[in-house]
Amino acid sequence: MIRLSNLKVPLDYTPSSLLKAAEAKLNARGLVESARVAKKSVDARDKGDVHFVMALDVALRGDEKKVLARLPRGVQAAPARPEPVLRPISGARFENRPVVVGLGPAGLFAAYTLALSGARPIVVERGQDVARRAAAVASFWSGGAFNPRSNVQFGEGGAGAFSDGKLTTGISDPRCAMALRILCECGAPEEILYLAKPHIGTDRLPGVVKALREKIVSLGGEVRFETRLVGLEVEGGRIAAAILETADGARETLPADGVVLAIGHSARDTFEALNALGVRMARKPFSIGARIEHSQKMIDRSQYGAAASHPALGAADYKLSVRLPNGRSAYTFCMCPGGQVVAAASEAGGVVTNGMSAFARDGQNANSALLVGVEPEDFGGDDPLAGVRFQRLWEKAAFELGGGDYRAPAQRAGDFLRGVRSTGCGDVEPTYRPGVTYADLSECLPGFVTETMRLALQKMDRQLAGFASPGALLTGVETRSSSPVRILRGDDCQSVSLRGLFPCGEGAGYAGGILSAAVDGMRVAEALLGAHGGAISE
Repeated sequence: MIRLSNLKVPLDYTPSSLLKAAEAKLNARGLVESARVAKKSVDARDKGDVHFVMALDVALRGDEKKVLARLPRGVQAAPARPEPVLRPISGARFENRPVVVGLGPAGLFAAYTLALSGARPIVVERGQDVARRAAAVASFWSGGAFNPRSNVQFGEGGAGAFSDGKLTTGISDPRCAMALRILCECGAPEEILYLAKPHIGTDRLPGVVKALREKIVSLGGEVRFETRLVGLEVEGGRIAAAILETADGARETLPADGVVLAIGHSARDTFEALNALGVRMARKPFSIGARIEHSQKMIDRSQYGAAASHPALGAADYKLSVRLPNGRSAYTFCMCPGGQVVAAASEAGGVVTNGMSAFARDGQNANSALLVGVEPEDFGGDDPLAGVRFQRLWEKAAFELGGGDYRAPAQRAGDFLRGVRSTGCGDVEPTYRPGVTYADLSECLPGFVTETMRLALQKMDRQLAGFASPGALLTGVETRSSSPVRILRGDDCQSVSLRGLFPCGEGAGYAGGILSAAVDGMRVAEALLGAHGGAISE
């Protein structure tokens, strides 16, 4: 098999045209048996020539070495590398079963790695299983009661289950390919294996998450929903047991030979308990701002020009970042083509926004977070939980500004730039449920954040025409871009202050999305198995 890279492909390509293109590029007419897409991205730098760029895995009739030896100048081709495979780690011995806390991406993949290696993990998740969780969230969005235990942040699948299901990451790790393959085995679309910007979609994620949980259980794992970690028993500087509490208040002390802490970035009560126990943590930079919505058709035109309506392209996305004269930076985050802005609170009395898209990305609006970086010096405190208090302050301000019933404050971009309160929407209607209250977002964001967002909007408009259009809609606040704390761990993935505690994923400050959290979960599980005598099976 040969990997042919950097192949320019028209939007209207067909399987047979790919074969012919591979033959021509490799100077191997009649020798190409099959060609499979290995990587695929859109090149829209020239709006008059929007096309795909692909890498193909090509199977040849005959000697591959001869074909590679006579490649035309400039053609990029080499023997294809085998896909990395997640292998069991054998030999680990546990007196007490390891405990995984949290069933988001990091917890799911940590538990799967442990279960695959015969460690029979016990997984505890404070929220509900994904089906009951989805029902609770839908009820809240329709004006029903808020559930502080099971919501957009808490429950099976983690915060990523109510997002676009994006699987992009900046890390380079063979576990990325392993995680993508496992997700496909659980029902994710095959295209995530080759798209440059893969996603699963909010509508498909629940089935994928459930299937992965069922794999864990089939391998000897145990999953306990509506069960929260409330403390740890420590003996001689090492974890001896996890103290658990169920929804009805019953407590259990569960002996454990290791605890993987995959709690997510919103488990504030757990951060407080760990801090009281003396687990070393540090303040961590994160970002806050608001969701911005545009017409998806406008984004498509800005990104693709005349090709915007081509069915092969689908809904366009964007990623913008700027550094500004005031010394701050701003960027767009978690862009959701054809999606909606969602209510993502995890505590009563706070408003938090996020974004999500279905797999088809066929909604009228595009949205993304417009965020400003905040540093520990901005938090107003020097203890590890100062960032948590900073988040709460602005979430409560947004709750009050929205009317005190989980409606979110919203403002047209034109009014935001002029510093005046909005009284209604323009040509972009809000998608946030249970609804919005038109307001002035400067009343629920720090002054330096609104100043930076105003500067950024105008500068980003030069990168993406129409980004600062007066009718674009801002909905606040977005405060959960990443964890405000980092639970310090060493090279062995264990807490630097408590042996047997393995901080993991986004909540612990070591990941920034679904895929990187999944990879960190795998890495930490491997470290836990290794600490108990495990070694990778050959």
